[in-house]
Amino acid sequence: MEYNFREIEKKWQERWVENKTYQVTEDESRKKFYVLNMFPYPSGAGLHVGHPLGYIASDIYARYKRLQGFNVLNPMGYDAYGLPAEQYAIQTGQHPAITTVNNINRYREQLDKIGFSFDWSREVRTCEPDYYKWTQWAFQQMFKHYYDNDAKKATPIADLIKRFETKGTEGLNAACGEELSFTAEEWKAKSDKEQQTILLNYRIAYLGDTMVNWCPALGTVLANDEVVDGVSERGGHPVIQKVMRQWCLRVSAYAQRLLDGLDTLNWTDSLKETQKNWIGRSEGAEMKFSVKDSDLEFTIFTTRADTVFGVTFMVLAPESELVAQLTTDEQKAEVQAYLDATKKRTERERIADRRVTGVFSGSYAINPLTREAIPVWISDYVLAGYGTGAIMAVPAHDSRDYAFAKHFNLEIRPLIEGCDVSEESFDAKEGIMMNSPLPEHATEGGLVLNGLTIKEAIAKTKVYIKENNLGKVKVNYRLRDAIFSRQRYWGEPFPVYYKDGMPYMLDESKLPLELPEVDKFLPTETGEPPLGRAKNWKTEEGYQLELNTMPGFAGSSAYYLRYMDPHNTEALVSTKANAYWQNVDLYVGGTEHATGHLIYSRFWNKFLHDIGVSIKEEPFQKLINQGMIQGRSNFVYRIKDTNTFVSLNLKDQYDVTPLHVDVNIVSNDILDQEAFKNWHPEYKTAEFILEDGKYICGWAVEKMSKSMFNVVNPDMIVEKYGADTLRMYEMFLGPVEQSKPWDTNGIDGVHRFIRKFWALFYNKAGEYIVKDEAATKEELKSLHKLIKKVSGDIEQFSYNTSVSAFMICVNELSSLKCNKKEILSNLVVLLAPFAPHISEELWETLGNATSVCDAQWPEYNEDYLKEDVVNYTISFNGKARFNMEFAADADNNTIQETVLASEGAIKWIEGKPIKKVIIVPKKIVNIVV
Repeated sequence: MEYNFREIEKKWQERWVENKTYQVTEDESRKKFYVLNMFPYPSGAGLHVGHPLGYIASDIYARYKRLQGFNVLNPMGYDAYGLPAEQYAIQTGQHPAITTVNNINRYREQLDKIGFSFDWSREVRTCEPDYYKWTQWAFQQMFKHYYDNDAKKATPIADLIKRFETKGTEGLNAACGEELSFTAEEWKAKSDKEQQTILLNYRIAYLGDTMVNWCPALGTVLANDEVVDGVSERGGHPVIQKVMRQWCLRVSAYAQRLLDGLDTLNWTDSLKETQKNWIGRSEGAEMKFSVKDSDLEFTIFTTRADTVFGVTFMVLAPESELVAQLTTDEQKAEVQAYLDATKKRTERERIADRRVTGVFSGSYAINPLTREAIPVWISDYVLAGYGTGAIMAVPAHDSRDYAFAKHFNLEIRPLIEGCDVSEESFDAKEGIMMNSPLPEHATEGGLVLNGLTIKEAIAKTKVYIKENNLGKVKVNYRLRDAIFSRQRYWGEPFPVYYKDGMPYMLDESKLPLELPEVDKFLPTETGEPPLGRAKNWKTEEGYQLELNTMPGFAGSSAYYLRYMDPHNTEALVSTKANAYWQNVDLYVGGTEHATGHLIYSRFWNKFLHDIGVSIKEEPFQKLINQGMIQGRSNFVYRIKDTNTFVSLNLKDQYDVTPLHVDVNIVSNDILDQEAFKNWHPEYKTAEFILEDGKYICGWAVEKMSKSMFNVVNPDMIVEKYGADTLRMYEMFLGPVEQSKPWDTNGIDGVHRFIRKFWALFYNKAGEYIVKDEAATKEELKSLHKLIKKVSGDIEQFSYNTSVSAFMICVNELSSLKCNKKEILSNLVVLLAPFAPHISEELWETLGNATSVCDAQWPEYNEDYLKEDVVNYTISFNGKARFNMEFAADADNNTIQETVLASEGAIKWIEGKPIKKVIIVPKKIVNIVV
């Protein structure tokens, strides 16, 4: 029988569907294992060969765990809402739902061809009402809860209302927008609208005024990762910073738990560090500064309160409300011009950009310890969302403050004995304090830090601030609350209506609130979001429904829970299903989600854990980040002002222009000349200067991109070589976690290996040659060496070395002319996770009635790996002369006597006296004469 991969792969893909091979149910008698890939967004371009890399890696692991006896959940679905489909709808008028379904069908067709073990019966799509009903429900629960800092968990807002009715804010320690103070009587005296406004200050899902990335051309808010160099990633439209009333999620309330949870996860240290830096915990003090000749005062947060004597200016974030209050009439025009320029820069750009810019407000603040008047500046290196949006600048000991002071010629006052700040700031982590205070600023009973170590000074300053009511000691976090509104059409509708300008939740019985039809997918003529075009977008009582939609991360934050119980109409997930699957044991996806999706989904899950929905507080126990597959571009070289192309190694003889060429008409860097002529009308009359009758292309490693013609469609690889070859080749390219270039030059070798594997079962005449005979020691040794290697490699995700080990083993067995069923049955099971189609076919050929998926993973036996004999190098005065074999358990005396009595030894000793015999066990015998 010939190896016809097309027939074999089609046969088994159909058989898997018929037999529901990959469908899984909860089974208390078996240990569970949950494998998950990060949600794909189905783009119109379909998959290129880089996309399946992580899917193949996780699929191998899922199949391996199933062979080990685990009940494996390996689901797949689609993150179906997104800006690309909406933009396509705006351009063409085609409804995003149609575009999305077409893209999903294309993805599904491609994924099926690669042979994944996904349980498609659990497929979810975020754009389907039966899915986003639970996103809406979760949002409502966040609206109905606040975060109790003492209990360290989400608590019903009804409990907070009861507390207000009996004690007001007395003793309240809750996450909030601003600290409020009122009595129970004052609370009861407030109107319903006033009470609802106060509750928004505490709700986990709340309406708030916040700075956003606003793109006027797209008519929507953009996330930070959708903005590049001040323009939208999609379309290149200008983006400005703007304060808007938006739905927000109080992610910041969970900052410490998000940090603490990292210690329980099997993630890489680098990924954990990325999240820690994003969350940005810092301990310090909040201090109050009053404004000179004014009743105003403002608060700053500092991790180094001991440096207050080195403050020579203050800086406000351009977005701070204080800017308008502190800007004097004389400075208004200059400040406004600066604010207009700053609006075009995102916070991410401002953090990365070290350019010094700023403007003086015209006002002065009073240092609470020295009573000095300090100028208040405005600069975009201070961010409104971190701390209080205002800083005290200590240029002697902070690099950005130092650069600002140098640029604007402001005082730089050192606080550490012996430090030199003539050229740069001094990183003041150790040392003895001075100038704290300067003699002219010393006051009776005031704070004096001179002569103390920095550690002593920090502690003393915190106590002084607290005791003198100048502020309070506080822990601060860089992590911001998530902006949860988008002015788009193609997203989850909010289950919210407005009465008297205040938001209220729809009754749960009204969920899902389905996305309405609109005549255009653009904002209204009056600037409202596209839902403003929907007819009767109101409740039955006539109240206006929310016009914004939820962002992309809404649907992807708890999807792992829905996979556990995707058809449940009564709950996001049943208690029984959640108790069985618990959380994801292996999560595979790209590093680009480290500070977006992974933060939001961890927050979302912790909230669901607080309210008793998710049994586990952390959603993803182990995380593997796959690298990118980069494009390997090819080039042709056109002689200038001609339509003649010269081969690579002759190009230096001519004046040429290198041009990208479609890699799909190039094989092993050799151009298909006829295909090139047909590729583009311009090249129909192309002529070639060849070398050895071939046109050899140049190459370079670049990003896989349509513009570089280096996108490789996996369908073409599957058609030419088969899915098993594609799967093994992608793993063979290099370690899963590393980025590497796609290079088809090596794919023939993997395909030859698979054919060689087939040849262990069938001879050239197509005859089945497997025999039911006992295996030899050499055959067992080769097999068990492979079992040990592949088992260890899969656990470490070292799939590339596994593929090499398979090649070595098949070569050894081919040399041994092995056709023993005992050996080949185990070999098929080992290969099944990597190449499932050929493994299924040969497993059936071996006489098995069930799928190879239900076989048992082989265990290696160390006894087969023990050497019966050991080959020793025999050396004389350190020079190797010949080799001898000894029994593996031979003792040193036996080895020495046998070597010295051998003809070879007698020849090299030449009758000289032997000074010493050195035996390195299992390696060398060295005779010193």
